[in-house]
Parts: sequence; C-alpha cells; structure tokens
Amino acid sequence: MAFRLTRWALITTSLVVFTVSATAQVFVVGEKTATADIATDFTPTHLSLPSDRLTERGRRDLVRNLEAEQGFAHRALPMGAGITLQANGKLLPGAAEYKQMIYRKGESSAPGDRIVITAVTFKPGRIVLDLNGGPYAKHRFLSHISLNDAPIAQTNREEVTGSRVTLEFEGGVPEISAPEVKALLEPVLDFGVKNSEEAYADTLAAPLKEAVAAHDVLVGMNHRMVLAALGAPESKVREHDSTNPDGPLYEEWIYGHVPQTVKFVRFQGDRVAVVKIVAMGKAIEVHDTNEMGDFLPPPPTREIAMGDVKPNAADGRGPAPSLRQPGDPEAAPNTVGKVQFPTQKKSPAPTPVPAVDGSTNGPTP
Repeated sequence: MAFRLTRWALITTSLVVFTVSATAQVFVVGEKTATADIATDFTPTHLSLPSDRLTERGRRDLVRNLEAEQGFAHRALPMGAGITLQANGKLLPGAAEYKQMIYRKGESSAPGDRIVITAVTFKPGRIVLDLNGGPYAKHRFLSHISLNDAPIAQTNREEVTGSRVTLEFEGGVPEISAPEVKALLEPVLDFGVKNSEEAYADTLAAPLKEAVAAHDVLVGMNHRMVLAALGAPESKVREHDSTNPDGPLYEEWIYGHVPQTVKFVRFQGDRVAVVKIVAMGKAIEVHDTNEMGDFLPPPPTREIAMGDVKPNAADGRGPAPSLRQPGDPEAAPNTVGKVQFPTQKKSPAPTPVPAVDGSTNGPTP
C-alpha cells in the first residue's frame, strides 16, 4: 500500500510540473505585436501630369512596357486587392488600417523583396496592377462542367500569395508613359534599383560611362565593361587565328544577326583586341587599336612563390609561422635529415663438425 501511494504521489507531482512548465511556455501574439515592425511612413509624389486623356495607343504602350517589369517592394505589401494609391496624393487605407490588413490577410511581399507586374488592366480613372500573380486564383469555367458526376477540368488549388495596387487619377487616366507610372508608384514600388552591371558602369570614368550608355564597345575594354554595354552575347566562338594556327585560342562574342547590324568582339585574355561591325550595305568597320586612351587599366598580375615567404624587414613582413617552441634548436632551412637505418648484427660463422676419422669437414647441412 505504501508503494502504491508513493507511486501515485510521483505521478501527481510529474503532472503538476508538466502543467506548470507547459503553461509557462504559452504566449499570445496580438495584432500590435505582429505589426510593430511594419513601417507606414508615406511621402507623396509631385509629378506634373499631362492634361490629355489616355489614348488606345498609349494604353497598348503601357501594357507592353509595364507587364513583366520587375522591381522591389518599398514597404510591406498585404495579400489581396486593398491598396489604392492616389496620383500625387495619399495612400489608402491609412496607417492603422494598413497594418490591420496585413495582420488579417498576411504579407505578400516584405520590404526589399523582388516583385513582378503580372497584369495591367484599365478602369475609369484607374490603372490596376497585379503583382506576383495577383490576389486571385486563375478561374477556369470548365471546372463547373461535369460528365457523369466527374468534373472535366480539375480546379487549380495553388495557393495565391500575390497582391494588387490600384493607381487612381482624378478626372480620368491621362496620356501617361510607363516611366511616369513608375515614378508615381515610388512610395510603394521601386523600379530604379540598378543591377550589378549598371552599378559597375557608374564606377567608371566619364568617357567610359558615356560609351557604355551609348552601347559602344571600345578596344581595350574588359569582359565586364562589354557586358555592361551590350549585355550577354547571342553566341560565343573559341578558336585559333587562321594566320597563326599554333597560336593561343581567342574568344569572340557575337551580337546581332542578319539583316541587323552584327558586332564581332574578339578578346585576348580579358581585353578587347578587335571589334568588327558588319552592317547591310556598308563596308566592314574594323577597330584594332586602343580606344580607351589613358583609361586603360593595368592588366591583372599574379605573383607565384614557391614555399614560405622569406622575412623582409624592408616591407614590414615578419618571419613565417612555425611550430617550434621557444628554446627549440633551429634547423637548417631546406635541408633533409639523413635517414637512420637500424644496424643489423652479423650472424656467427658455423662451427665445423669433426669427422669420424678425426678430419675436419665442412658445416653440417
């Protein structure tokens, strides 16, 4: 009986400890806690808009230049279709309602996330832009038709995580261009973020920056400059020069195709050596001399050394690292110690065995 009571007491104690520990780990996240880090600062734009109304041609240009355009979110975007941005005006809903929308519907894009405009539609006085697939799933009318109680088409059950931004104009949509629409969307979306090649072009000297902006290739440019000026080539060729079959391989980048203007950019190492421009009805242009002037950067050099670097007081470099402890004898550098083999003792000579007649014979076999 005592054993049963003790066992019951242990079980009761463990349940109490488990209940207390489990209760201590429970916490509740409310709306204020979940949306505390969401920034709602807003600065309206000040862009002069044309007075003419949007034409059919302008509508087609906007669809062609805005669809599939990529940018970055300037603020957290909620899932759904609840954001309205007034041109040169305020953002609806307000700060508190904006946070509440994200808390209820979820976050579609965080600040700095890449977004893609997947659809552009027009309504009276508004331009509607769907981001990352939009707020609604694609609907198929065939999913409502069934044959023998079996649907003809399966319903798309993909989870929708896109959002929608409505750009509203007072008095109707004006004859506006795609860059102006991007400028009006600046408080919400950022389309001015440069890629790595554009950022690299901004670090070049003024003449080289102008050449890259004009999409010109100069003799002496490196691979990265050519990529910033013309982008990736349509094709590449690696072969030997016909005049020197035993010479080194060269690489040639080809841009364009007939009947367009075709550019052949030949590299020797990391530098452009020859540029050939072939245009219909014109003579072939060949550029094979340095066109960068004093802006030609020095070729990359590499120093290859065998072994450890020797200490040199002149350049401030100390001795090479060592595993020797203080007081250990210094060994001669670059020497190989003699291998000590163990000495083998010579076996004693065999003792001659006397014969029966008293003569001495050889060793016993």
